[in-house]
Amino acid sequence: MKKLLLFSFVAFGFGNVFAQNTSYWQQHVDYKMDVSMDVKTYQYKGKQELVYTNNSPDTLRKVYYHLFNNAFQPGSEMDARIQSIKDPDGRMVTKIKVGDTEVKESRIKNLKPNEIGYLRISNFKQDGTTASTKEVGTILEVTLAKPILPNSKTTFTLNFNGQVPIQIRRSGRNNAEGVELSMAQWYPKLAEFDFEGWHADPYIAREFHGVWGNFDVKITIDKEYVLGGTGYLQNNNEIGHGYQDQGVVVSVPKKTKTLTWHFNAPMVHDFTWAADKNYIHDVVKGPNNVDLHFLYKNNPKYIQNWKNLQPKTVQLMEIYNKTVGDYPYKQYSVIQGGDGGMEYAMCTLILGQGSFEGLLGVTAHEMAHSWFQHVLASNESKHGWMDEGFTSFLEDFGLNEIADKKVENPFAGGYAGYFSMVNSGKELPQATHADRFDENRVYSITSYSKGELFLTQLMYLIGKDNLMKTLKKYYSDFKFKHPTPNDIKRSAERVSGANLDWYLTDWTQTTNTIDYGIKNVNENADKTTVILERIGRMPMPIDLTVEYNDGTMESFYIPLRMMSFEKENPNPTVKRTILNDWAWAHPTFEFNIAKSKASIKKITIDPSGLMADIKKENNSYELK
Repeated sequence: MKKLLLFSFVAFGFGNVFAQNTSYWQQHVDYKMDVSMDVKTYQYKGKQELVYTNNSPDTLRKVYYHLFNNAFQPGSEMDARIQSIKDPDGRMVTKIKVGDTEVKESRIKNLKPNEIGYLRISNFKQDGTTASTKEVGTILEVTLAKPILPNSKTTFTLNFNGQVPIQIRRSGRNNAEGVELSMAQWYPKLAEFDFEGWHADPYIAREFHGVWGNFDVKITIDKEYVLGGTGYLQNNNEIGHGYQDQGVVVSVPKKTKTLTWHFNAPMVHDFTWAADKNYIHDVVKGPNNVDLHFLYKNNPKYIQNWKNLQPKTVQLMEIYNKTVGDYPYKQYSVIQGGDGGMEYAMCTLILGQGSFEGLLGVTAHEMAHSWFQHVLASNESKHGWMDEGFTSFLEDFGLNEIADKKVENPFAGGYAGYFSMVNSGKELPQATHADRFDENRVYSITSYSKGELFLTQLMYLIGKDNLMKTLKKYYSDFKFKHPTPNDIKRSAERVSGANLDWYLTDWTQTTNTIDYGIKNVNENADKTTVILERIGRMPMPIDLTVEYNDGTMESFYIPLRMMSFEKENPNPTVKRTILNDWAWAHPTFEFNIAKSKASIKKITIDPSGLMADIKKENNSYELK
């Protein structure tokens, strides 16, 4: 992309942030970084200039930076967490025998000095004046040389030197598939300050939150390396490696040992890159003239999988655009690296040596994050379900849309995960901070599965059309912002007209469960009286179908009083009767069917299966 277009994009995107809501504010950053990498020692040095715009009403006397690399040191909080959590991430431990017992030992615990990660800061200045800094684990506390007043700017400059750790979690060198450099969370990154205050969370292996802004980054590295990542390459015709314009021949003099890659990334909240000498680099045109880059190891066994992935990625981006809204950038890169799959601004790092189905699945998930984390930038430490759950919804929806054979409920896996967690008795509220979960498994199910069900149950509550309109409105209203749980709830309310505060509260802030049952079915003259009961704490409206012995069917809808809403008939081909509403305080609900009991074959609560009722066996009544 030309520089003129870049600046136009920035002005348009940033202006939109404030045009929509004059009471909303967010901070802004402009990074300039110049870094050189020593590929023999895996150490790097850099300079950073950061122009910080304080759009808040607060006067700031301190700021905080993340130093993520420091987590990869023996004795760090991440090391301690690996050793204390009940189910440590298998990628972060080594299994050893102690007598007859298998023990999972932290991989960080035994790192040698040349294997650890570190990020050290020096010469920190604010507008040319030295400021006081204090390194506290993965956080740098800065006492400012002068306060930053509301609606003012200041410039921070600093030098940094770092060491890329052995690849243990996300970032690192020489991962399991031989990728040399997975450079995520590699630079001094300013922490987010918003209406809640500072978000200077230590890095204990969870995910991230960042300040919206622009990045101008120069990376000097051995000329043999191919890079991919965030942003647009500004000097593509000097670099080559598949980035050059069509017809341009790039010739690097033999005496030249290094190349400097110059990237510009407008309106993002992170910057990530990866590098390897053995990358194949393919470029495919995606929707809206987006360049889709694929960088993967030249391993003959997996090349065809990566080639087959490319048209599928185009299809998925088309579906995501139609479902949520257009991807706003002009490039996206799928890069082999990291330790599984992780989303970053304008790119993802994924493992690439598994099956094609696995490669497609992880790409579908990580690219979906571009909408629900890298355009809608919710705080993952506090509300991981808004990112992982909504991303899982888009992934499952998209994969089903491009499948040869579609399934009726592509979200079934999310329900199974949620039910298993509830049955384990270990569930914690979704409002639990990501670092506070007792087990990784419970964190994952809470964020991914229960988060996905937040949307699928909205489909049950307000109807599919309203849900799809909600996603588009949510994206349109909150892109390039930091939406909170209330924002997705209000988007759904504005679209549908339903009252949904009860839903947000019960589903995300408690462990209340849904359990409705058919209590009694009694004959009453020529009518049949059905008594339903609410067993769980969480209220819901009820869809119910009655199948008759003559092959006909009819449905009944019981609105939930506190919703003040009636959903459109999800199946217009079936006659539906709307009954009186059901108030939560009443544990039972009674209604009549205008046919005899003998004529009934089966009665079913929620035939769609979209309501996460934890006890399905009492949801149907079958006459034999």
